[in-house]
Amino acid sequence: MSAAAQAAPPRAGRREWTALAVLCLPTMLLMLDMNVLVLALPHLSADLEASAVQQLWITDVYGFLIAGFLVTMGTLGDRAGRRRVLLGGAAAFAAASALAAFSTSAEMLILARAVLGLAGATVMPSTLALISDMFKDSRQRAAAVSAWATSLMVGVALGPAVGGVLLGAFWWGSVFLLAVPVMLLVLLTGPKLLPESRDPAAGRLDAVSVTLSLATVLPLVYGLKELARDGWQPLPLAALAAGAAVGTAFVLRQRKLADPMLDLRLFGDPTLRAGLLVGLLNATIMGATGLMVALYLQTVAGLSPLEAGLWLLIPATTMVIGVNLTTVLTRRLRPAHVLAAGLALAAVGQFLLTGTSGAGGIALLLTATCLIYFGTSPVGPLTTNVVLEAAPPEKAGAASALSSTGGEFGVALGIAGLGSLGASVYTARVTVPDGVDAASAEAARESIAGAVSAASAGLPPGTADELLESARAAFASGLHSVAAVSAALSLGLAVLIVLRLRSVRPSGEGHGHEPAAGGDAPQTGTPRADTAHAG
Repeated sequence: MSAAAQAAPPRAGRREWTALAVLCLPTMLLMLDMNVLVLALPHLSADLEASAVQQLWITDVYGFLIAGFLVTMGTLGDRAGRRRVLLGGAAAFAAASALAAFSTSAEMLILARAVLGLAGATVMPSTLALISDMFKDSRQRAAAVSAWATSLMVGVALGPAVGGVLLGAFWWGSVFLLAVPVMLLVLLTGPKLLPESRDPAAGRLDAVSVTLSLATVLPLVYGLKELARDGWQPLPLAALAAGAAVGTAFVLRQRKLADPMLDLRLFGDPTLRAGLLVGLLNATIMGATGLMVALYLQTVAGLSPLEAGLWLLIPATTMVIGVNLTTVLTRRLRPAHVLAAGLALAAVGQFLLTGTSGAGGIALLLTATCLIYFGTSPVGPLTTNVVLEAAPPEKAGAASALSSTGGEFGVALGIAGLGSLGASVYTARVTVPDGVDAASAEAARESIAGAVSAASAGLPPGTADELLESARAAFASGLHSVAAVSAALSLGLAVLIVLRLRSVRPSGEGHGHEPAAGGDAPQTGTPRADTAHAG
């Protein structure tokens, strides 16, 4: 047997591919659970008599705790065992889902959603780390990550549609009960199909680092969400400042610890850094685009949330097709070339969005969105695979958590930053006609949703039509501005990818990277000693 054959990593068999299907189920469910609540919120709010503040917490606490605990759970999986952490999270998710379904008060539902977020944080880093452990062969790993990314996209796409079907046939608690059989299946099959893996040299989890991590991520995510919701107010700005300050303390502590919770040497790999940055920036663009397109369909085109969700299945389907096509293309083409071409296509779609206007622009809007979703479809699986391959195997959970956390921050940043740009353009362009009372006029100037509400609140038909026409035109202008900035960002991101990820080889050529220009060779094993404090 040749030395090359002896060095070749083992190939996955039927058991590993069956296990992958088991791992894809909770991933899909996690994303579905994030989106299914949109339609259920009015029903459960009326039933539980939830106040406006309680409705916000019911919606947001799930995402807050997922983002806050991703790094902690990823590191815990590396230390305690990724299968153990995943199965514990699955059990907690099933129990909390049942608790949410049969909640008798808003406070009880908020608590259940908080536990769901905590349990959900075990899913992404654990599933990705287990995929990295089961699929050693580079080509098989790329296919496995694409399958995982497909399940994630399917969850995003099906959320509103599944929610509409369940709410049409059952009570609002059914949207939560959907998780119970899925998680029970994971608990029954996981111990037999999933291997246990951990970092054999890891020590105990540092409680102070966990606290600092949460005190960093939670205020940052909260601040970004509140900026998107209420604009530049003192409280979200203070939250962002506090999160940044605690984040500095977290980094300083990690540098001092002999066995840190987050090994900062991971950032010494230029390929890993580039993969994380590309994932974050793409999530920023897509977070803003998804928000503006969904609002356009509901407020300008006048569709119901369910109708909008069903129409968005079309671009979501193109994204799923693109994810699977990515696996085929990157067997022969370098990931950087596939990513750059995709983002150039997405920029074309963003440019087309600048031509949408009025309720009759649905066809152009959906065409543009299909191009955007198809063009960005390689980013998720390829950057995730780049991060996994660049990180040492024993740090797979932490690396996966960083990738997922970057995506969470990117979406929040896109909604807060680019979403605020769209809102500013809307406010500057909208004109409120005479005859609208002061309270309704103020609401109409703040958002198109306020304008729609004011127009349907008893205004004379002529005044209502004039207000809606102005609001829809102003929102379209905001969408055009966001799309133009997103197009420029997509093209800039394509250039960054070509410069920083060009050394990553096609999956068909096996694992590894070519030395980067200037001798900055990417690391594929334990980070070098001279990058111990790289950040």
